[in-house]
Order: sequence, then C-alpha cells, then structure tokens
Amino acid sequence: MAANGEIKVGSAAGRNGLPKIQTARPNGICQDDSGPTVKAQTIDELHSLQKKKSAPNTPIKGAQAAFATMCEEDRQKQQLQSISASLASLTRETGPKVVKGDPARKSETPRQVSHVSHHHYFTPTIDVSDSALKFTHVLYNLSPAELYEQAIKNEHGSFITSGGALATLSGAKTGRSPKDKRVVRDETTEDDLWWGKGSPNIEMDEHTFMVNRERAVDYLNSLDKVFVNDQFLNWDPNNQIKVRIVSARAYHSLFMHNMCIRPTPEELENFGTPDFTIYNAGQFPCNRYTHYMTSSTSVDLNLGRREMVILGTQYAGEMKKGLFSVMHYLMPKRQILSLHSGCNMGRDGDVALFFGLSGTGKTTLSTDHNRFLIGDDEHCWGEDGVSNIEGGCYAKCIDLSKEKEPDIWNAIKFGTVLENVVFDEHTREVDYTEKTVTENTRAAYPIEYIPNAKIPCVGPHPKNVILLACDAFGVLPPVSKLNLAQTMYHFISGYTALVAGTEDGIKEPQATFSACFGAAFIMLHPTKYAAMLAAKMQKHGATGWLVNTGWSGGSYGSGSRIKLAYTRKIIDAIHSGSLLNANYRKTEVFGLEIPIEVEGVPSEILDPVNTWSNKKAYKETLLKLAGLFKNNFEVFVNHKIGKDDKLTEEILGAGPVF
Repeated sequence: MAANGEIKVGSAAGRNGLPKIQTARPNGICQDDSGPTVKAQTIDELHSLQKKKSAPNTPIKGAQAAFATMCEEDRQKQQLQSISASLASLTRETGPKVVKGDPARKSETPRQVSHVSHHHYFTPTIDVSDSALKFTHVLYNLSPAELYEQAIKNEHGSFITSGGALATLSGAKTGRSPKDKRVVRDETTEDDLWWGKGSPNIEMDEHTFMVNRERAVDYLNSLDKVFVNDQFLNWDPNNQIKVRIVSARAYHSLFMHNMCIRPTPEELENFGTPDFTIYNAGQFPCNRYTHYMTSSTSVDLNLGRREMVILGTQYAGEMKKGLFSVMHYLMPKRQILSLHSGCNMGRDGDVALFFGLSGTGKTTLSTDHNRFLIGDDEHCWGEDGVSNIEGGCYAKCIDLSKEKEPDIWNAIKFGTVLENVVFDEHTREVDYTEKTVTENTRAAYPIEYIPNAKIPCVGPHPKNVILLACDAFGVLPPVSKLNLAQTMYHFISGYTALVAGTEDGIKEPQATFSACFGAAFIMLHPTKYAAMLAAKMQKHGATGWLVNTGWSGGSYGSGSRIKLAYTRKIIDAIHSGSLLNANYRKTEVFGLEIPIEVEGVPSEILDPVNTWSNKKAYKETLLKLAGLFKNNFEVFVNHKIGKDDKLTEEILGAGPVF
C-alpha cells in the first residue's frame, strides 16, 4: 500500500503493454489513467465533446489536409455571403439573414466548453418578427449521416430500411413533368436553342421566370432552415461545372450529394461563385394564373442567368435531368458532345457507349463484370476522351433482384436514397415487386458503390457506339453494323417500341422515337448533336452498331424476345473486335449490314426474315415500321438552322428505302 492510501496494481507498464490500473480509496472508482479526465458537467457537454470538429465536406477520397489559406471564421463568412447572394430576392430591399447551422442543435453546444468557438453570426438573437430580420439557417454540404438524421426527424415518410438505405417519398409527383418544363427565350437562347414542333423546349419570358424565382426564393427564405449543396458536374477537370443546389428537404440534399460529384475539402474551400444554381421549392406550388403556367407545377430554366427554379413537384429526378439539360447547352458550345448514354471500358482501354431508351437493356448491358463502369447515364465526349457528368447512379428498382442485378442490389445500403418503395412495416425489408406508390421506384447511390466503377470516371475515345432498340415489331436484326450516315440517322431517330398492356387482350406494339435517345433533355436541334457524334466517330475511328434486344420470329404476342445470353454474346463480339472481321450482307428496306455468323448465337436468327413463318406478314410489318421511321423523320427534314446546317442527302439516304 502506498503512503497516500492508494492500492497499486501492476507496474508502470501493465501486463502485455496495457496501461496500469489504479484503485483510489476515497471513492472506490476504477479508472484508466492513460488519458486525461473528461471535463464535462452535463450530458449536453459530453455530447458536444463526442462530436469531433471537422470541415463541412463530403470528400470522395480520405480526409484531406486542414485549410490553411484563411482562418475558419473568414472562410465561413465568405461562404455565407456567397449563399446569401444566391438567396437574394431581387425585388426586395432587404432579405433574411443567412446563418450557419441547425437551430435545433444550438442547445447541444454549451458555452462552458472552452474549445468550441462561438461567433456572433452563428447564434443570432433577435426580438422582432419582421420578415426582413428573419434568420434562415443554412445546413451546408451535410454528410449522409447528418442528412439521415434530418430526414428521419423532420420529413414524414422517411425511414431506414433493413439494408441501411433511406426510404423516402417524393409526394404526389413520382416522375418528371416534361409538359411543365419551361425555358426562357431571350437573346441568349433565341438563335441557339431548338424551338417549335418536336422540340422539348417550351418557351417562357424573362419576366415570368423572375415571378417564379421570386416565389421560390421567398418560400425558401421563409423556412427556418434550408439545405445547400455545392458540388460539381463532369469528371473532366478542364470542363467541370460548379453547381449549387438550394433545397428544403434533406432527401433532396442527399439525392444530389449522391448524384453530383463530391468536392474535396480543398475544392470546397476554393469553390467560389457557382456556375449554375437550382432553387428547389418543390413543396410550394407555382401560381397557376401566372403567364405560361398550365398547372401548379413548373420547372424553369434560365440559361442567361444560369438558374433553375422548381415549384410544385418534389420528384428529385427533376434536378438531375434539369442539370443534364444545362450540360446539353453548355458543353456543345465548347465543342464537347453531351450524351445520354451508358459507358464502360475494357481492361485494354477500349471504350463503348450505350444508347437506349427505357427497357432496351442499356443499364444491364453497360454493367459488365469484365469491364469498368465509367457511368450509367450521362457523359461528355471531348478532346481527351469521355467523362461521366455525374458522381452517382439513378437505377430503376421495380422487380429488382439480387440474381438479375447484383451490383445494383448490393449498392442499396447506407447512404443510398430509395424513392417511393414499399417495405415491411416491422422488418423494414423492401418489396421491389410492389407498385403501390408507383412503378417508377428508384435508387440513387454514389458511383463508387459499384465495385468495378472506374474512379475518376474518365476514359479514352470510344471505339464502339452501340444504339439499342427493343423492337417489339420483330423485324430489326439482332445486330447491324452502321456506316456514319446510318449512325446519324438512327441516332436522330432514337427508336424503340413499347409493349402495350394485355388486360384487354394482346395489342400491337407502339413505336417510340426520342431524338438522340433523350429528346426530353436536349437543347439544340438533334442534327447538331448527330453531326458532332459523326465527326468524333470519324476522327477517332469508332464504329456504329444497331442492336435489337426485342422480338424475333414475329411481333410481340406471336414471336419471342431475343435471349439476353445471345445479346451478351453479340456485345462481347463487338468489344473484342471480332465482329468487325465478320462477313456481312445487306437487308432490304432498311439497308442494314448484318453478319453471317456470330460466335455463340444461332445463325438463323441474325436475319429476322428467317425466323418468321409467315413471310408476307414479315414484309408488311417491315414496311409498317419503315413508314413510322419516315414519318418521324419529317420533323427533322423540314428544320433548318442557319445557312449551312441542312440535313444532307447522305443522311436521308441512310433511312429506309421503299
């Protein structure tokens, strides 16, 4: 026993190198003396010590060095000034004061704890209710864990599923509202954008945009707190776009955290003024009596102001696709081709682009365990090669299974947003077959959740451009090699066929055409994008392919869908280059070059006429589809931009010939 009354156990260094343990007689408490005693008098103080101070960021890679160019207080003041400027209402003399942090957490930061610094602009005190003096708290670039907390506490319908994903609801709108999308027509866009018949760009004037902007900003400023994301678009560092998203919901902030490229701390420090800003006030409707409005929903783009306003819809996909539309405008101005496509790369550096509308197999075929995934949906093709526009994936979940889509299944974990799915009340296990809320159930997750994702998401120039069509008429070949003119023709057409419902018996397929395989998002005339695609393919030696993932041996209802295993063999032959060396012959009407044989694929199905027992019916169906192609293309034949952008006779000749 020591002279001071303590019982000594062990030596200075405990057994196996463990710290020694002392037992003090006065209170009989055992303690580890390897570290200082925690100085906390209350639970709140203890909680404040539990949270390690860190810069507000969500880096892609590990922790970065601390900021050194300016002190934390000055940096945060500059940041708040930038956000305050974004939220300024142009027709108000004064606006709300923008401060940082969640007001609900102020009590968790006790003043007694000396190492926590306090600044007057973080914890304002006001004793008036004038809206001009109101404080709007900014929750800036929160982490997924923080956004989970905000969603669970404050947003009705948000839950954590058994797999760790955040399940949430998008409200009444469970999909995009293309008829409510508007683009400001002004001196910036008058001559550049595609207007008129067939165009997705429905015009509005500058004044109406400002009315809606005022409504959105006033709504956001009326809230106690708003979420702000500062992030990037485009993995090409020379052509990266800075975007700021101001939203009212934690779900929207987490969605964009996943879908955009996440900045490092250094990038966030030097972020500065954004190139484009979204004001998502989707919980608040637009005024239906405002000029140009046709409903209480309005999604408005102003390319001159570089701003987007969302009113009357909480569907998160509006933000994703709105930014994609912006890239379809900005990138071609830099001679960079923006593409609605999937993209992967082989181990030898061969890159393939996959174009295709819903149901054609774009996601399935571009996700290949033998190849690296560059991206699943949006890309740029520039001087140095291809780059993904996004930092995440937005996958359909209906009928999802681990067997069919293991990568997507495994990506649905903590950090992932699940939209409008149905789950068990007790176990929180998701039922992906359930369509009670909507058939358009979705998962949004960072691209690094895919094991074979290539980070950074860039690659060399593509060698193959694959156009996918699910031809439910059953007359297109499983694979065709296209020349440049044919590639432009079919790229502009953007064909697939939808299978009609069968409740009242089998009905014939419906042809669907979407220019550039993404008509809802393009800003310029389709021929602009097609000409750029052809020029890049010619310069870099890429080959165009038309792959039918639809029916063979008859139309839907009589024939059967081409086996996925056969389509995969075809795609493998394209990747390997073996299909380039095959023998080809030309089909009638469409004039497509089809191979005589493909390894692993029955030769008789390569020419669709062989699979039809009724040759007359085949010819009639072939001519019918050709007529639909021709009627669709008339919109583009009659359109002219400037003096030198007429469609060439070569492209017209690449279409079906009767």
